[in-house]
Amino acid sequence: MLEALGLTATAGRVYRALLDRPADGIAEIAAHCEIGENEVHGCLDELGNLMLVRASAEHPGRMRAVDPSVGLADLLACQEAELAERQATLAASRAAVTRMVADRAEHRAGHGERLLGMDAILHRLERMGRDTTREVISIQPGNQRPEDLDASRPNDAAALARGIAIRTLYQDSTRHQPHTVTYAHWLHSHGGEVRTSPTVPQRIVIVDRREALVPIDPGDNRKGALHVTEPGLLHSLTDLFDQAWNTAVPFGSPAPEDPATGLTATERELLRLLGTGLTDDAAGQRLGFSSRTAGRHMASIMERLGATSRFEAGIKAAQQGWL
Repeated sequence: MLEALGLTATAGRVYRALLDRPADGIAEIAAHCEIGENEVHGCLDELGNLMLVRASAEHPGRMRAVDPSVGLADLLACQEAELAERQATLAASRAAVTRMVADRAEHRAGHGERLLGMDAILHRLERMGRDTTREVISIQPGNQRPEDLDASRPNDAAALARGIAIRTLYQDSTRHQPHTVTYAHWLHSHGGEVRTSPTVPQRIVIVDRREALVPIDPGDNRKGALHVTEPGLLHSLTDLFDQAWNTAVPFGSPAPEDPATGLTATERELLRLLGTGLTDDAAGQRLGFSSRTAGRHMASIMERLGATSRFEAGIKAAQQGWL
């Protein structure tokens, strides 16, 4: 848990030792942790930078551990603030890219950049996959169709066999789709990377950061796609992917819970979406699952809050810093 907050494993052991053995000096801490005294001093510097230790008032020259309920809570609050800032930046980038894609789709209509229908899209993807020399990165929101994954497998297999890096971002809801889980494990076993996030931007496929496909209609990617090669728009699309990727969780890892609230990232995002006035159905669509699943998540949250209504749950969630 401490490593997830930015602490090295050794510094985490020293911190626990200081909490459990407040009377110990450097030599005793070093012996207890089975490390050298110089390493203890290095760990104390690390802990000091994170405000997890302070000078002892009773033992001059020694350090005391700050109580976890204070030190770790402050550290967690800083990380949550940083995450909120990154998510806000991602949301702004998403809106800007959506506007740019719509503008370019209108501007380029009739100039051979529109690909209408799935066959045209698949043909272009095959060509892009054949020509790639470095990487294929993509964002795939919503539920994945088994037939679409089956169609992608030959191209992905050929690219991976040539040493092409493949990184794919799905929504957390796909962790409960057997066919997507199977495909993600297959991709990972062949050297690809897969991550998930509660919500993701629009569907994007980017090859070698020099060409991309984005849907003409974000609500129905099967209608057609826009083939993008303009450097300015490509830069915005790759930046959007990088931001989303950096806040996502590797597919093989369990979705982490907030240690302060016990909420998963999906539950926190559901609370936020419902707090903006969205219905269960609308929030579920954004998160990639049904309104019934959204209702089950909300019922679980209400039970943990001890709330008898959603209104009361909203108030208690805000009071406890869950929103």
